[in-house]
Amino acid sequence: MFSRRGFLGTAALVGASAVSGRVRAAAIPEAPTMDQAVMQPPLHPTSGPDYRPVVTLNGWSLPFRMNGDWKEFHLTAEPVVREFATGMTANLWGYNGQAPGPTIEAVEGDKVRIFVTNRLPEHTTIHWHGMIVPNGMDGVGGLTQPHINPGKTFVYEFELKKSGTFMYHPHADDMVQMAMGMIGMFIVHPRDPSFRPVDRDFVFIMSSYLIDPGTSLPKVNEMTDFNMWTFNSRVFPGIDPLPVRLGDRVRVRVGNLTMTNHPIHLHGHGFAVSCTDGGWIPESAQWPEVTTDVPVGAVRAFDLVADNPGDWALHCHKAHHTMNAMGHDIRNFIGVSKKDLARVVGKLAPDAMAMGSTGMAMGDMEMPAPDNTLPMMTGSGQFGPIEMGGMFTVMKVREDLARGDFHDPGPYQHPKGTVAYEVEAPVAEPAPDARPVKPPTDNQRGKTMQRKGMRM
Repeated sequence: MFSRRGFLGTAALVGASAVSGRVRAAAIPEAPTMDQAVMQPPLHPTSGPDYRPVVTLNGWSLPFRMNGDWKEFHLTAEPVVREFATGMTANLWGYNGQAPGPTIEAVEGDKVRIFVTNRLPEHTTIHWHGMIVPNGMDGVGGLTQPHINPGKTFVYEFELKKSGTFMYHPHADDMVQMAMGMIGMFIVHPRDPSFRPVDRDFVFIMSSYLIDPGTSLPKVNEMTDFNMWTFNSRVFPGIDPLPVRLGDRVRVRVGNLTMTNHPIHLHGHGFAVSCTDGGWIPESAQWPEVTTDVPVGAVRAFDLVADNPGDWALHCHKAHHTMNAMGHDIRNFIGVSKKDLARVVGKLAPDAMAMGSTGMAMGDMEMPAPDNTLPMMTGSGQFGPIEMGGMFTVMKVREDLARGDFHDPGPYQHPKGTVAYEVEAPVAEPAPDARPVKPPTDNQRGKTMQRKGMRM
């Protein structure tokens, strides 16, 4: 829940430098914190220009206060514990109690003042990714500003020159701090509320981690072999669904601060890519998609009309990104009989299980795993195991959902006769064991040609 003590006080006007002294420190608003990893209601503005606020999957928007004509926010960089899904937590670094940090929302033309307090064991900064700011506010430690040392508070001040979807992250010890979860989204709403309005506006940011089974600390030096792929540092089935009313115009904003691209695919609907972190795409230049690729260090927003009721999967289309705690060196035993192997292994390890000769589907099977480790494939629906993980969630389109209602409506009740069903058919024979076929030798090939009366 929010902690907002003292958030409505007054603040002194300070520059882009360290904040020090009792008088100034007393005037800094207390940083709100959040202790829940579930979607919080949209934070509607109480002053200034009106806008439709975004809803952050498994997250929240940072409250602000007005001080004259400045909107003031307070971020605290600090160690946090983030639950990826029930059964697994990770020791990360983040902002205001969570990783990723809270979404910041403001309006084109606003003057914002953002206080940043460092409670990490090393220095940090914040870079406003994709935003047009004065050079000294860009947040590159050593290049455009001094570092924010542990225990110190700095302040950033700038005017928001353009609307769109942006990110924030450190530019100090970048590899470690972003790998530990120090990222967040920054939404700048158009000054004109009639500019491309939508009924529901969702946002999340993607990050990846390598966390060995049974442990809770990411390996920050990893570059390619990650095993936890997350939306807002959550994995399926811990990722919030997107509740949507039938007929709503919907916007989904996706940021990517992982080490690879992600083709984000939505079932049951087409959409138009409407915005990048470079700005809005003219309506005449938008293109239709059902999958949009989000490059590294980039943002993609897409708009759709939710005109097809049901529970529709929304996920990364790289299949191994919809798995949890996945070991990438598992051998493929499909078509290989492992009875003899299982017999030998069973003598050494009675609880061991030979698997993979018919595929990797686990269904309701429970396999032993170290503490603080999630199954590779998990989650269940009204028809049985969903067998997913990682970057997977569901857009739930419902006719009876009220305007502004974001609660999970539960499983979709399919109209009669609209669910795939079994029919009587001949019993299918199982596929034969997959055995490699050796190519013929030159001698064998020659004998075959001679038998057929062919000249070599």
